[in-house]
Amino acid sequence: QVQLVESGGGLVQAGGSLKLSCAPSQRTFLISPMGWFRQAPGKEREFVALIHWSDASATYAETVKGRFTISRDNAKNTVELQMHDLQPADTAVYYCAADVRAGAWQYWGQGTQVTVSS
Repeated sequence: QVQLVESGGGLVQAGGSLKLSCAPSQRTFLISPMGWFRQAPGKEREFVALIHWSDASATYAETVKGRFTISRDNAKNTVELQMHDLQPADTAVYYCAADVRAGAWQYWGQGTQVTVSS
């Protein structure tokens, strides 16, 4: 069973930046893809970004493209989400996810809160 632990959330003003990290309990080259989702109050959980371990190829939601960057850190054994130009609409609980099988993500973290003030 893979455990995912997110960190790096917090409160930031509009236009600011935050970096989220996800630390899997197993070496991340064994788990691919890895991704980030978010859920705002009263809304469905939505896809943000994912990265494939084999070639580091990434996919982003249109709402974050150009502002967010997903990457892997082999030395730290983490997957990170660098977020720039944050806006109040980005306020949500951000979840790390790993391993897609039959179209479903298998593992989820507990989530980390990101709040962007205007």
